[in-house]
Amino acid sequence: MDKKSPIGIFDSGLGGLTVVRELTKILPSEDLIYLGDTARVPYGTRSPETIKKFSAENTRFLLSKKVKCIVIACNTSSAVASHFLKKKFSKVPIFEVIGPASEEAKSKGKRIGVIGTRATIASGAYKAAKYQIACPMLVPFIEEGELRGKALKIIIKKYLAPLKRKKIDTLILGCTHYPIIMDLIQKEMGKKVKLVNPEKSVSAAVKEFLTGKNLLNDKKTKGNKKFFVTDLTSRFTKVAEMFLGHKVNGSLKKAVL
Repeated sequence: MDKKSPIGIFDSGLGGLTVVRELTKILPSEDLIYLGDTARVPYGTRSPETIKKFSAENTRFLLSKKVKCIVIACNTSSAVASHFLKKKFSKVPIFEVIGPASEEAKSKGKRIGVIGTRATIASGAYKAAKYQIACPMLVPFIEEGELRGKALKIIIKKYLAPLKRKKIDTLILGCTHYPIIMDLIQKEMGKKVKLVNPEKSVSAAVKEFLTGKNLLNDKKTKGNKKFFVTDLTSRFTKVAEMFLGHKVNGSLKKAVL
C-alpha cells in the first residue's frame, strides 16, 4: 500500500457523504474517492444475498481506483456484508461502521437504542443496543432532499416514540444517512439523550489505523475528492452540495459497476 493512495468510501446513496465530511475534517491531506450506488438505493429493503452482491461490486470498483483502504459507509452493508467482504477482499483493509459506533455507545450510556434500516435491524448486528427500531422511510426522504418538511417530522416522531417510552439514554444513528437530520432527531429525543454518530467513530478508527501503519498522506496541501454515482441525477448534486458545503460538479462522474 502507498501512503499517497486514496481512501475509498461507498454507500447505497448519499448517506456516506457524512463520512466524507468527517474524514475531510480529521484527515485534510487525504485524497478520497466516494461511490454512491444511487441507481439501487435503498439497500435496507434488499435480501442479504443482494446486499452482498451490490457491496462486492462497489468494493471492486474502488479497488480499481487503487485505494489504500475502504470504508463501508453504509450500516446495511456493514451489518450484512462486512464479514463477507473482508474475507473476499482480504488484501485491503476494510472498515465498517457498526463496531466503532457500538463501542462509543457503550462508553456513553446503559440504556442504548438504535435506529436503522430494516436489514440492519433484522441482522442483529447492533448487539450493544437493547432497544431497536427499523425506520424504512427515512432514507427515501433524505435521498430526495426533503429534510425540513412537516411529513418528515411526523415520521420521525412516530419512529422515535417507542424509544422515548423506554427512556433510553443513548441512541445510535444506525444509518449514515441519519446524521443529515441529526438536529431533528435530537430535538425529538430531547437534550439528555446522547446521540452516537457513526461518521465520527469510523473516521477515528481509520485515522488510528493509518497512523499506526505509517500510511497517512504527508503532503502539505488539501486532499482531492472524487465522487462517483451509479445514477447521475441533479438531486444527488443538489443534496451533496448542500451537505458538504461546496460544489461537486467538476469531480462527479457516473460509475459503471
